[in-house]
Amino acid sequence: MRSVPVATACVLYHRFFERASVRAYEPYLVAMSCMYLAGKVEEQHIRTRDIINVSHRYFNSGSTPLECDKEFWDLRDSVVQCELLILRQLNFHVSFEHPHKYLLHYLLSVKSLVNRHAWSRTPVSETSWALLRDCYHGEMCVRHTPQHIAIATLYLALNSYGVELPVGEKEWWQVLCDDVTKADINAVISDLLQLYDMEAKCI
Repeated sequence: MRSVPVATACVLYHRFFERASVRAYEPYLVAMSCMYLAGKVEEQHIRTRDIINVSHRYFNSGSTPLECDKEFWDLRDSVVQCELLILRQLNFHVSFEHPHKYLLHYLLSVKSLVNRHAWSRTPVSETSWALLRDCYHGEMCVRHTPQHIAIATLYLALNSYGVELPVGEKEWWQVLCDDVTKADINAVISDLLQLYDMEAKCI
């Protein structure tokens, strides 16, 4: 799947469990249904059979794809029924704005301000995209606005490599996004670092 459909699936998942208890519904079934629904929303349709087989292989390492028997059809029906449940739970609001287009714009703007040799020596762009993808591992992708997430991931990437931008009357991030504050940026970065800390403890 492309990055935006995956992002949509993550937002669907987190939005659903904002409204429903994780104890009441099987998270993995919800995740499968979110992938299926996101493919439709973002016009990258994925067959339920592919979603089911990839999920089955993930949870049963080394296993062969499921046969088209009762187990498969029961699981397929569950995915479809769960998709309808997600739609109802979210009141059919399943189209979201993502930070991807903002980050692309911000990267192009910042690149024009940096010495091209300094830019080529540091993977700011790659790191920004990686940080953005990681934001979808937790609820922070629905807690912060897309613009603020894009600014914060770029801010963290620039600071990580010590890349400095020309100083003007305003900070670079205020020029690119006039409603973001330093507190907004810190809030996104704090959530991201907490997410990394939580994932490290789960390893």
